[in-house]
Amino acid sequence: MAEPIAAAALAIEAALGWPARLHALAGHPVGLFARIIRACERRLNRRDASPARRRLAGMLATALLVALTGGLTLAIEIAVRALAGAWAWPILAVLAWPAMAARSLDDHVRPIRDALLRGDLPEARRTVGMIVGRDTRNLDAPATARAAIESLAESFCDGVVAPLFWLLLLGLPGAWMLKAINTADSMIGHREEPYGSYGWAAARLDDLVMLIPARLAGVLLCLAGLKGWRIMARDHARHASPNAGWPEAAMAGALGIRLAGPIAYDGVLADKPWIGEGGIATPHHLSRALTIYRRACLILGLILGIIAMGIAWLA
Repeated sequence: MAEPIAAAALAIEAALGWPARLHALAGHPVGLFARIIRACERRLNRRDASPARRRLAGMLATALLVALTGGLTLAIEIAVRALAGAWAWPILAVLAWPAMAARSLDDHVRPIRDALLRGDLPEARRTVGMIVGRDTRNLDAPATARAAIESLAESFCDGVVAPLFWLLLLGLPGAWMLKAINTADSMIGHREEPYGSYGWAAARLDDLVMLIPARLAGVLLCLAGLKGWRIMARDHARHASPNAGWPEAAMAGALGIRLAGPIAYDGVLADKPWIGEGGIATPHHLSRALTIYRRACLILGLILGIIAMGIAWLA
Protein backbone atom coordinates (compact mmCIF):
# COMPACT_ATOMS: atom_id res chain seq x y z
CA MET A 1 0.00 0.00 0.00
CA ALA A 2 1.24 3.48 -0.88
CA GLU A 3 -0.46 5.38 1.97
CA PRO A 4 2.27 4.73 4.61
CA ILE A 5 4.93 5.67 2.05
CA ALA A 6 3.15 8.92 1.19
CA ALA A 7 2.56 9.85 4.84
CA ALA A 8 6.19 9.14 5.75
CA ALA A 9 7.57 11.02 2.72
CA LEU A 10 5.49 14.08 3.57
CA ALA A 11 6.57 13.89 7.23
CA ILE A 12 10.27 13.63 6.33
CA GLU A 13 10.08 16.62 3.98
CA ALA A 14 8.04 18.65 6.47
CA ALA A 15 10.74 18.04 9.09
CA LEU A 16 13.84 18.47 6.92
CA GLY A 17 12.91 20.22 3.69
CA TRP A 18 15.83 19.74 1.29
CA PRO A 19 18.87 20.65 3.43
CA ALA A 20 21.30 23.19 1.99
CA ARG A 21 24.27 20.92 2.71
CA LEU A 22 22.63 18.06 0.84
CA HIS A 23 21.83 20.38 -2.06
CA ALA A 24 25.44 21.61 -2.16
CA LEU A 25 26.72 18.03 -2.08
CA ALA A 26 24.37 16.32 -4.52
CA GLY A 27 22.06 18.97 -5.96
CA HIS A 28 18.44 17.92 -6.41
CA PRO A 29 17.00 15.17 -8.62
CA VAL A 30 15.06 17.81 -10.57
CA GLY A 31 18.42 19.10 -11.78
CA LEU A 32 18.89 15.83 -13.69
CA PHE A 33 15.55 16.37 -15.42
CA ALA A 34 16.69 19.87 -16.40
CA ARG A 35 19.88 18.52 -17.98
CA ILE A 36 17.95 15.91 -19.99
CA ILE A 37 15.45 18.54 -21.17
CA ARG A 38 18.22 20.92 -22.23
CA ALA A 39 20.11 18.16 -24.05
CA CYS A 40 16.98 17.14 -25.95
CA GLU A 41 16.17 20.74 -26.82
CA ARG A 42 19.63 21.39 -28.25
CA ARG A 43 19.29 18.38 -30.55
CA LEU A 44 15.59 18.40 -31.41
CA ASN A 45 14.26 21.97 -31.27
CA ARG A 46 15.45 23.10 -34.69
CA ARG A 47 14.44 26.67 -35.44
CA ASP A 48 14.35 26.04 -39.19
CA ALA A 49 11.86 23.17 -38.89
CA SER A 50 8.13 23.56 -39.51
CA PRO A 51 5.79 24.00 -36.51
CA ALA A 52 4.45 20.47 -37.06
CA ARG A 53 7.93 18.96 -37.00
CA ARG A 54 8.86 20.96 -33.91
CA ARG A 55 5.68 19.83 -32.16
CA LEU A 56 6.51 16.21 -33.02
CA ALA A 57 10.06 16.72 -31.75
CA GLY A 58 8.71 18.12 -28.48
CA MET A 59 6.39 15.15 -28.11
CA LEU A 60 9.33 12.80 -28.61
CA ALA A 61 11.49 14.64 -26.07
CA THR A 62 8.69 14.69 -23.47
CA ALA A 63 7.90 11.02 -24.01
CA LEU A 64 11.58 10.13 -23.66
CA LEU A 65 11.89 12.07 -20.40
CA VAL A 66 8.79 10.47 -18.89
CA ALA A 67 9.71 6.97 -20.08
CA LEU A 68 13.24 7.19 -18.69
CA THR A 69 11.99 8.52 -15.37
CA GLY A 70 9.19 5.98 -15.06
CA GLY A 71 11.33 3.04 -16.14
CA LEU A 72 14.20 3.84 -13.78
CA THR A 73 12.02 4.51 -10.73
CA LEU A 74 9.91 1.42 -11.41
CA ALA A 75 13.06 -0.71 -11.51
CA ILE A 76 14.22 0.87 -8.24
CA GLU A 77 10.86 0.26 -6.54
CA ILE A 78 10.74 -3.37 -7.69
CA ALA A 79 14.30 -3.94 -6.43
CA VAL A 80 13.61 -2.30 -3.06
CA ARG A 81 10.44 -4.32 -2.52
CA ALA A 82 12.21 -7.53 -3.48
CA LEU A 83 15.20 -6.92 -1.20
CA ALA A 84 13.55 -5.25 1.79
CA GLY A 85 10.20 -7.05 1.86
CA ALA A 86 7.93 -5.73 4.60
CA TRP A 87 10.46 -2.98 5.39
CA ALA A 88 10.46 -1.58 1.87
CA TRP A 89 8.06 1.24 2.74
CA PRO A 90 10.47 3.44 4.77
CA ILE A 91 13.12 3.13 2.04
CA LEU A 92 10.58 4.08 -0.62
CA ALA A 93 9.45 6.99 1.56
CA VAL A 94 13.02 8.32 1.63
CA LEU A 95 13.25 7.92 -2.15
CA ALA A 96 9.95 9.82 -2.55
CA TRP A 97 10.95 12.54 -0.08
CA PRO A 98 12.72 14.84 -2.61
CA ALA A 99 9.58 14.88 -4.77
CA MET A 100 7.74 16.73 -1.97
CA ALA A 101 8.11 20.45 -1.31
CA ALA A 102 5.91 21.34 1.68
CA ARG A 103 8.73 22.60 3.95
CA SER A 104 10.79 23.90 1.03
CA LEU A 105 7.93 26.08 -0.16
CA ASP A 106 7.39 27.47 3.34
CA ASP A 107 11.12 28.19 3.57
CA HIS A 108 10.97 30.19 0.31
CA VAL A 109 7.86 32.23 1.12
CA ARG A 110 8.56 33.03 4.76
CA PRO A 111 11.53 35.36 4.03
CA ILE A 112 9.32 37.36 1.64
CA ARG A 113 6.78 37.85 4.43
CA ASP A 114 9.49 38.79 6.91
CA ALA A 115 11.07 41.34 4.55
CA LEU A 116 7.69 42.98 3.89
CA LEU A 117 6.83 43.13 7.58
CA ARG A 118 10.07 44.98 8.37
CA GLY A 119 9.61 47.31 5.38
CA ASP A 120 12.52 45.99 3.35
CA LEU A 121 10.89 46.13 -0.09
CA PRO A 122 14.10 45.56 -2.13
CA GLU A 123 14.78 42.33 -0.24
CA ALA A 124 11.14 41.27 -0.62
CA ARG A 125 11.35 41.89 -4.38
CA ARG A 126 14.58 39.89 -4.58
CA THR A 127 13.22 36.90 -2.69
CA VAL A 128 9.87 36.83 -4.48
CA GLY A 129 11.77 36.98 -7.77
CA MET A 130 13.22 33.57 -6.89
CA ILE A 131 9.80 31.88 -7.03
CA VAL A 132 7.81 33.80 -9.67
CA GLY A 133 8.35 34.43 -13.37
CA ARG A 134 6.97 37.97 -13.54
CA ASP A 135 9.02 41.18 -13.44
CA THR A 136 9.64 42.06 -9.79
CA ARG A 137 11.98 45.07 -9.97
CA ASN A 138 9.20 47.66 -9.79
CA LEU A 139 6.63 45.84 -7.64
CA ASP A 140 5.20 47.76 -4.72
CA ALA A 141 4.56 46.03 -1.38
CA PRO A 142 0.96 44.92 -2.19
CA ALA A 143 2.00 43.52 -5.57
CA THR A 144 4.92 41.68 -3.96
CA ALA A 145 2.64 40.17 -1.32
CA ARG A 146 0.14 39.22 -4.04
CA ALA A 147 2.83 37.49 -6.10
CA ALA A 148 3.98 35.48 -3.08
CA ILE A 149 0.43 34.45 -2.17
CA GLU A 150 -0.33 33.33 -5.72
CA SER A 151 2.88 31.30 -5.89
CA LEU A 152 2.17 29.75 -2.49
CA ALA A 153 -1.32 28.66 -3.54
CA GLU A 154 -0.27 27.28 -6.92
CA SER A 155 2.82 25.57 -5.54
CA PHE A 156 0.74 23.88 -2.84
CA CYS A 157 -0.78 21.96 -5.72
CA ASP A 158 2.44 21.46 -7.70
CA GLY A 159 4.74 20.63 -4.80
CA VAL A 160 2.51 18.92 -2.25
CA VAL A 161 -0.85 17.67 -3.47
CA ALA A 162 0.14 16.51 -6.96
CA PRO A 163 3.22 14.43 -6.03
CA LEU A 164 1.28 12.79 -3.21
CA PHE A 165 -1.66 12.09 -5.51
CA TRP A 166 0.51 10.40 -8.13
CA LEU A 167 2.57 8.60 -5.48
CA LEU A 168 -0.64 7.10 -4.13
CA LEU A 169 -1.87 6.22 -7.61
CA LEU A 170 1.29 4.88 -9.29
CA GLY A 171 3.86 4.50 -6.54
CA LEU A 172 7.38 5.91 -6.77
CA PRO A 173 7.25 6.19 -10.60
CA GLY A 174 4.09 8.30 -10.33
CA ALA A 175 5.67 10.91 -8.05
CA TRP A 176 8.84 11.22 -10.12
CA MET A 177 7.15 11.21 -13.52
CA LEU A 178 4.99 14.05 -12.19
CA LYS A 179 8.12 16.01 -11.20
CA ALA A 180 9.67 15.35 -14.62
CA ILE A 181 6.56 16.65 -16.37
CA ASN A 182 6.39 19.71 -14.10
CA THR A 183 10.02 20.49 -14.83
CA ALA A 184 9.53 20.14 -18.58
CA ASP A 185 6.50 22.42 -18.46
CA SER A 186 8.36 25.08 -16.47
CA MET A 187 11.32 25.01 -18.87
CA ILE A 188 9.79 24.57 -22.32
CA GLY A 189 6.02 24.67 -21.93
CA HIS A 190 5.73 28.31 -23.04
CA ARG A 191 3.85 29.89 -25.91
CA GLU A 192 6.71 32.25 -26.65
CA GLU A 193 9.54 31.29 -29.00
CA PRO A 194 11.89 29.49 -29.13
CA TYR A 195 9.50 27.01 -27.52
CA GLY A 196 5.97 27.46 -28.87
CA SER A 197 5.29 24.32 -30.88
CA TYR A 198 8.20 22.41 -29.33
CA GLY A 199 6.88 22.86 -25.79
CA TRP A 200 3.26 22.08 -26.65
CA ALA A 201 3.39 18.44 -25.50
CA ALA A 202 5.00 19.26 -22.16
CA ALA A 203 2.42 21.97 -21.43
CA ARG A 204 -0.57 19.84 -22.38
CA LEU A 205 0.70 16.82 -20.45
CA ASP A 206 1.23 18.99 -17.39
CA ASP A 207 -2.34 20.28 -17.71
CA LEU A 208 -3.56 16.68 -17.79
CA VAL A 209 -1.63 15.33 -14.80
CA MET A 210 -2.54 18.38 -12.68
CA LEU A 211 -6.25 18.22 -13.46
CA ILE A 212 -7.40 16.34 -10.33
CA PRO A 213 -4.67 17.55 -7.92
CA ALA A 214 -5.52 21.21 -8.64
CA ARG A 215 -9.11 20.71 -7.63
CA LEU A 216 -8.12 18.74 -4.54
CA ALA A 217 -5.72 21.54 -3.59
CA GLY A 218 -8.52 24.09 -3.89
CA VAL A 219 -10.76 22.02 -1.63
CA LEU A 220 -8.01 21.62 0.98
CA LEU A 221 -7.28 25.36 1.01
CA CYS A 222 -10.97 26.15 1.49
CA LEU A 223 -11.13 23.65 4.35
CA ALA A 224 -8.02 25.14 5.92
CA GLY A 225 -9.26 28.71 5.48
CA LEU A 226 -12.82 27.87 6.55
CA LYS A 227 -14.15 29.70 3.50
CA GLY A 228 -13.42 30.45 -0.14
CA TRP A 229 -15.81 27.99 -1.77
CA ARG A 230 -17.89 30.63 -3.58
CA ILE A 231 -14.88 32.46 -5.00
CA MET A 232 -13.22 29.21 -6.06
CA ALA A 233 -16.35 28.10 -7.89
CA ARG A 234 -16.86 31.51 -9.48
CA ASP A 235 -13.34 32.64 -10.39
CA HIS A 236 -11.20 29.57 -11.07
CA ALA A 237 -11.79 29.88 -14.81
CA ARG A 238 -10.47 33.46 -14.88
CA HIS A 239 -6.94 32.09 -14.74
CA ALA A 240 -5.18 31.35 -18.03
CA SER A 241 -4.26 27.90 -16.73
CA PRO A 242 -7.03 25.29 -16.56
CA ASN A 243 -5.67 24.19 -13.18
CA ALA A 244 -3.83 27.00 -11.35
CA GLY A 245 -7.04 28.99 -10.96
CA TRP A 246 -8.48 26.46 -8.49
CA PRO A 247 -5.98 26.87 -5.63
CA GLU A 248 -5.44 30.57 -6.36
CA ALA A 249 -9.17 31.34 -6.30
CA ALA A 250 -9.56 29.25 -3.15
CA MET A 251 -6.80 31.23 -1.43
CA ALA A 252 -8.22 34.56 -2.64
CA GLY A 253 -11.62 33.61 -1.26
CA ALA A 254 -10.18 32.39 2.04
CA LEU A 255 -8.27 35.65 2.52
CA GLY A 256 -11.00 37.96 1.19
CA ILE A 257 -8.68 39.73 -1.25
CA ARG A 258 -8.06 40.03 -4.99
CA LEU A 259 -5.26 38.10 -6.68
CA ALA A 260 -3.88 37.98 -10.25
CA GLY A 261 -4.75 41.13 -12.22
CA PRO A 262 -2.27 43.03 -14.47
CA ILE A 263 1.22 41.47 -14.43
CA ALA A 264 4.38 42.43 -16.32
CA TYR A 265 6.54 39.81 -18.04
CA ASP A 266 9.81 40.87 -19.68
CA GLY A 267 8.69 44.49 -19.63
CA VAL A 268 5.31 43.75 -21.28
CA LEU A 269 2.16 44.29 -19.22
CA ALA A 270 -0.36 41.44 -19.39
CA ASP A 271 -3.84 42.65 -18.49
CA LYS A 272 -5.01 39.54 -16.66
CA PRO A 273 -8.42 39.45 -14.95
CA TRP A 274 -8.71 39.74 -11.19
CA ILE A 275 -9.50 36.66 -9.09
CA GLY A 276 -11.45 37.18 -5.88
CA GLU A 277 -12.96 40.26 -4.34
CA GLY A 278 -12.12 42.65 -1.55
CA GLY A 279 -9.02 44.65 -0.76
CA ILE A 280 -5.42 44.51 -1.89
CA ALA A 281 -2.88 42.02 -0.53
CA THR A 282 -0.80 43.11 2.46
CA PRO A 283 2.06 41.49 4.40
CA HIS A 284 -0.50 40.42 6.98
CA HIS A 285 -2.50 38.64 4.29
CA LEU A 286 0.69 36.83 3.32
CA SER A 287 1.09 35.75 6.95
CA ARG A 288 -2.47 34.44 6.94
CA ALA A 289 -1.84 32.68 3.64
CA LEU A 290 1.11 30.86 5.19
CA THR A 291 -1.10 29.83 8.11
CA ILE A 292 -3.77 28.51 5.74
CA TYR A 293 -1.12 26.71 3.70
CA ARG A 294 0.30 25.01 6.79
CA ARG A 295 -3.17 23.98 7.93
CA ALA A 296 -3.88 22.51 4.49
CA CYS A 297 -0.63 20.52 4.63
CA LEU A 298 -1.55 19.34 8.12
CA ILE A 299 -5.03 18.27 7.01
CA LEU A 300 -3.53 16.35 4.12
CA GLY A 301 -0.97 14.71 6.40
CA LEU A 302 -3.62 13.76 8.95
CA ILE A 303 -5.78 12.18 6.26
CA LEU A 304 -2.83 10.13 4.99
CA GLY A 305 -1.79 9.19 8.52
CA ILE A 306 -5.26 8.03 9.51
CA ILE A 307 -5.56 5.94 6.35
CA ALA A 308 -2.10 4.45 6.89
CA MET A 309 -2.88 3.54 10.52
CA GLY A 310 -6.19 2.04 9.47
CA ILE A 311 -4.44 -0.13 6.88
CA ALA A 312 -1.83 -1.22 9.44
CA TRP A 313 -4.55 -2.08 11.95
CA LEU A 314 -6.49 -4.15 9.41
CA ALA A 315 -3.39 -5.97 8.13
